[in-house]
Parts: sequence; C-alpha cells; structure tokens
Amino acid sequence: MRRAVVIGATGQIGRAAVGALARDGWEVTALSRSGGRDEGWPGSVRVARADREDAGALAAAVGDGCEVVVDVVAFGAAHARQLTSLADRVGSAVVISSLSVYEDDKGRGFDTQEEPDGFPQYPVPITEEQRTVRPGEATYSTRKAALERELLAPEAGLPVTLLRAGAVHGPHSPMPRELYFVKRNLDGRTRRALAFGGESRFHTASVHNIAELIRLAAGRPGARALNAADPDAPTVAGIARSIDAVMGVEREDVLLPGPPPTPTVGATPWSVPAPVVCDMAAAERELGYRPPVRYADRLAETVTWIERQLSGRDWREAYPQMARVYGGLFDYAAEDAFLDA
Repeated sequence: MRRAVVIGATGQIGRAAVGALARDGWEVTALSRSGGRDEGWPGSVRVARADREDAGALAAAVGDGCEVVVDVVAFGAAHARQLTSLADRVGSAVVISSLSVYEDDKGRGFDTQEEPDGFPQYPVPITEEQRTVRPGEATYSTRKAALERELLAPEAGLPVTLLRAGAVHGPHSPMPRELYFVKRNLDGRTRRALAFGGESRFHTASVHNIAELIRLAAGRPGARALNAADPDAPTVAGIARSIDAVMGVEREDVLLPGPPPTPTVGATPWSVPAPVVCDMAAAERELGYRPPVRYADRLAETVTWIERQLSGRDWREAYPQMARVYGGLFDYAAEDAFLDA
C-alpha cells in the first residue's frame, strides 16, 4: 500500500487532503500539533502529534520512508530544507503555495497593493509562466516564493508539486471570507454596499478541488508549480447571491462604481480593483485534473460551519485572526451613514 504523510492535517486544506488520499487507497499518517482526528476521515487514518518546526518529529513521522509527503503549512526556505533533507526517504512531495507569489510586468504584487497605483494588473487568466516576486523572509508572498525556489532547485533532489492556491474556501478556516456576508445576513442587514460595481474577481479555491489536485499530484510525481483554483472565478456580487441562496434570504446590493469610499464601506475580502483569475489548463494537462466542485456546490457546509462558530459568541472571539486582519468588516454605522446619504 502507498503511504502518505500529511503535515498540517487538521487545518482547512489538510482535513480535505487526508480524506481524499485515504479514500483513494493511501495509507495516511495525519500529522498536526493537536494530534486530532476529523470525524469524516476513514478509520484507517493514523494520527500523530508534531510541531511543524520540529524537524526531528517530522523525520520520525516519515520513519523508514513514504511515497509522498503533503505539506499544507510550509513557509519559507527553512521549511523547504526540512523537506529536502528527507529526500532519501520520500518519493515526492506536494506543497501548498499561493497565487500571491505572482507579480505583474511592472513588479506590482499583493505586497504593493496599498501603495498608490500599487495593485497588480495581471493578465487574465494568469498562467504559471507569470513572473513571481523576489524570494525573501519579509512577507507571506516572499516567503512562499523562497519556499518555491528552494524546492524547485535542481539540487533539491526531491520531486515536488507546488500548488498555488487562490482564495481558499471551505469549513474549518480561521479566516473565512464568507463571514462578511453570513454575519450580515444573520444580523438582518437588508442592504450592502459593494465596491467596484460588485464585479471584483479574486479567484476562489475550494478545499475539495485542492484536495483533488493533491490526490492526483501524489500519484504523478514531478517538479512543477501549478495553479490551484475553482473552475470559475465568481464575482463578489455572485458570491453574495450564492450565500443568500444557501441562507434563504434576499438582500439588496448597492453597487458602487469605484473603490470603497471609506476603508469600512463596500470593501469585502474579495474586493480588488483588477481581476485576479488563474488559468487551470496546466493542471488539466499534467495531472488529468477535473474539478469536482464549483464555488456554490459545497457552500452550504461553509455557511453552516460559520454559523456554528458564531453561535453565542462575538465574531472577534470566534475569528480572532480575521478580526486582526479585517478589523472593520462590520462597521454598520459607517455603512448606514453612507447609504442613507
């Protein structure tokens, strides 16, 4: 039986990846800091406790060897070197990267988006041939780029598939973008302002589609970077309507023609001034990938998860990381003042 070790197994992507591999006949060791088990995993899944930073614990989990290591929590060159140090005992690796490694032809990327005219103008769609940011340790994007460079270097000695994930969605996220609309609906908000006419597209990526890419890449080792996104890139307004349908409500969208008038009015977690849309042809060609779901297909499970997390709690308690990054998501007073004016 083929053996897989999944690092970060109890996270949002890890849970889906473990399940997909186990159902495909892999003998899976699910590694996490908690050593926990997801109720949806087959009983054959083995769990183990280990910290991602503990190289000895990772080596112990791999043991005498395995066909594939799946790493969903790798950042930076140091983590890359942890993986390549196991090359003599690991057949291949599948590692989650991010579409934030891309920059446009003027050197603009996600790290420059707050600067004047700093948002990148990517081609539509973005292929894997698009240039990437300079590797480093300063930001999320540069650390992912450093991870990629180390793992794809010829001397790395380990076949690695890097998956450049889009805006990940599904249950168990510490930062679910869908919270923006779910909480508004739960709070009875009848109107919502959407910047850029509600037409922003920031390519979504279902955990189920990412898990399918992981499953396919595990069976077809290679050295490559592939985009990982849904078959379609829905608009912000389309996402809002899909969430409304799941929750059984109807809401009015007030479409603002330009950028958010204030930082807390009309700015959703998907609101971008230019499209960020990935090309999935390479994954289809190299892995035989066919996406199992579209954005709305499994949205109900995400909405239900968020509702349960919010039950009886302030949203900042339920999602502290979200509160730190998007502190003004629910400034209803500012929103009402703008809309009433």
